[in-house]
Amino acid sequence: MRRQILCLGGILLASLSLSSCAHYGTSSQTASATKKQHAEPVRHSVDYASRIPSRINTNGQRTIVVDPNKHVWGAYNANGQLVKAGLATAGASWCADIGRACKTRSGTFRIQSLGHSGCKSSLYPRPRGGAPMPYCMFFNKNIALHGSNHVIEGNASHGCVRLRVSDAEWLRFNFANVGTKVIIRPY
Repeated sequence: MRRQILCLGGILLASLSLSSCAHYGTSSQTASATKKQHAEPVRHSVDYASRIPSRINTNGQRTIVVDPNKHVWGAYNANGQLVKAGLATAGASWCADIGRACKTRSGTFRIQSLGHSGCKSSLYPRPRGGAPMPYCMFFNKNIALHGSNHVIEGNASHGCVRLRVSDAEWLRFNFANVGTKVIIRPY
């Protein structure tokens, strides 16, 4: 991670060259990283944890909080300490394909079921469903937290909460259980 940050700084700041990163890896690793940087867009590290409180009252229960205004989720341990946070895409104000609002309902819920990497939507896309929902964690009837390759700084889903696939996998296998509290904050 340190090498990546220093290399990123080397790209972004004219006074640093990519070769200044070479002492963190071999020259072949640096050349490979240089090729990769040119092939893929540079991603900036965002501190999602800074968007939500570091402590909350969880009443002694593990809790997942989603804030659709800040496009963030946070996992809090039973002591109310933030354990991990990330980008979240909640429900859109309007979904043209179904002709109605599809905001994620705010409130307090419990995870009802846990899925695996092969979870798929039974509803979307219309008419037969089949959209990938890896590591789905249903908390409000047919609404789930789940992994997606379409997670943005905005609200664009049909009501589910999209997370990066790696974040959904972490939540599913390292944090959530049936009964884990989920709080969706109001828009």
